[in-house]
Amino acid sequence: MSQSPDPDMAPGDNEQPFMSHLVELRDRLLRCVMVVLVVMVALLPFANDLYTFIAEPLLKHLPAGTSMIATEVASPFLTPFKLALVLAIFASLPFIFYQIWAFVAPGLYQHERRMVLPLVVSSTFLFYLGMVFAYFVVFPLVFGFFTSTAPEGVAVMTDIARYLDFVLKLFFAFGVAFEVPIATIVLVSMGVTTPEALVAKRPYVIIVAFVVGMLLTPPDVISQTLLALPMWVLFEIGIFFSRAIVRRRDAGGEAPAEAAGTGSGSGAAAAASAPARPEPGVGGMETEADLEAEFDRAQAEQAALEGDAAAPESDDDQRYTRDGLQEELDTQGDDGSGATPGAPDGDRPPKA
Repeated sequence: MSQSPDPDMAPGDNEQPFMSHLVELRDRLLRCVMVVLVVMVALLPFANDLYTFIAEPLLKHLPAGTSMIATEVASPFLTPFKLALVLAIFASLPFIFYQIWAFVAPGLYQHERRMVLPLVVSSTFLFYLGMVFAYFVVFPLVFGFFTSTAPEGVAVMTDIARYLDFVLKLFFAFGVAFEVPIATIVLVSMGVTTPEALVAKRPYVIIVAFVVGMLLTPPDVISQTLLALPMWVLFEIGIFFSRAIVRRRDAGGEAPAEAAGTGSGSGAAAAASAPARPEPGVGGMETEADLEAEFDRAQAEQAALEGDAAAPESDDDQRYTRDGLQEELDTQGDDGSGATPGAPDGDRPPKA
């Protein structure tokens, strides 16, 4: 019997060969590289202006009469070029995430496909939000602290290449740290953990947040704290949204569970609604027409129960085969009483 494909199942019957997957992955990587290169070429004419914008938080806190310096010969050219390349990658993140989603989407279930696209959009937004937070909140505090603590007689003149490495590291650290709600929601949706378990582990999460802040930021307490506190807040936001997802998933799973019962869907429901089968040998089966009707009803019940777990056929069920019904009719004819075999003696008609 042919069955229609389940719309919620991954298309396992349409699996592609391994080489075709590699070819598709190569094509999507090439598209990502091409987009990054196009964006970088568009940003190169503005590379020096972009570097001035990135260096503005430090330039505001430099002592009077000092400026940034370039200690290497090629730094005035390579540093803005490197900044344009990294900004092109950051600007191309929506397209890169879309290519990743399009590559893995054929192997996902339908409900997973519905969840991936909002996660891609929200993760991109949160990454950009982390970079904005680092530029407007963290940089002024960190650079103001660093320049004010310089020893007497030391001129603060930062190398442009070292400064770019410093700010790119902070951009990446805060961008990744702001993905904590996405990670929390994904873990809960996959069933790896629950919101209650995450709440119970809150003290450990706070400690981990400060450790991660220490590893991803420069060796100062300010930047470490400014990274750990948003991670903690975003962790709480992730727990809030994961609870909402769990409530919605539980509410949507109650109706199918009740409809399915202990059977296998519509077959069990049809079997439950079928009329009770009369006991063999107890009234109502005195003619061949009645026996044939009973045989047809047993066939309909068997078709309704198709798909359930097969149970051993009992002796009682075997009596409802066509041969068994014919044998029962022959027995009635040989007896000559016209009574149903197995009926009580009081129900037999009196002999002539």
